[in-house]
Amino acid sequence: EASSDDVVAALIRDGAVIIDNVISPAFIAQLTEETNPYMEATENGFDDFTGFLTTRTGGLLGRSAKCRELIAHDKILAHCNQFLAPYCKRVQLHLSQIIRIRPGETAQMIHRDRWAWGKHLAHVEPQFNTIWAITDFTAENGATCVIPGSSRWADDAEIPADSIVQAEMKAGSVLVYSGSVFHGGGANRSHSDRIGINITYTLGWLRQEENQYLTCPPEI
Repeated sequence: EASSDDVVAALIRDGAVIIDNVISPAFIAQLTEETNPYMEATENGFDDFTGFLTTRTGGLLGRSAKCRELIAHDKILAHCNQFLAPYCKRVQLHLSQIIRIRPGETAQMIHRDRWAWGKHLAHVEPQFNTIWAITDFTAENGATCVIPGSSRWADDAEIPADSIVQAEMKAGSVLVYSGSVFHGGGANRSHSDRIGINITYTLGWLRQEENQYLTCPPEI
């Protein structure tokens, strides 16, 4: 039940915040039924960044009614609009993907999502990002690594190992984080998949990483 003022204040201060128990087990079950066929048909990544034991299934706006509910979630959009309001008149959907980290995957390199546009936007915050926990996120199964307070660090900053924390949360919760915070997927040392849905929003005047006008049918 956190207010947008509280969520935005946490994002400005720390760069990330977990909101607990946003969606129900029944919601997750229906979403999983809709999306599992696409996820199971997705091949592993092909390099160290995408992960050799990680699948990324995009185009969720056109593939799943439950994912559309997540994308248009009233409370999340309220937080998003308030956070990005200083930099645009309208936000847009930037990317939607299921990220499945399989057992044996190593930790992803620490990075900033804003680097999707290179390193030319240091004067604005371009993104409001979410990772919805479809399974529990634990330190063992690869919960996202985040460096709180790193949003204002230089792009070439050294990342002290003791500054990294993991976003452990129960299924149904959501990690909200800025495009500027340093973060990365964790290593999966468990025996089961870690599944999260990454939905990100960006300033209306920037190009999207996933072109929604091509990935989503006009009737949807």
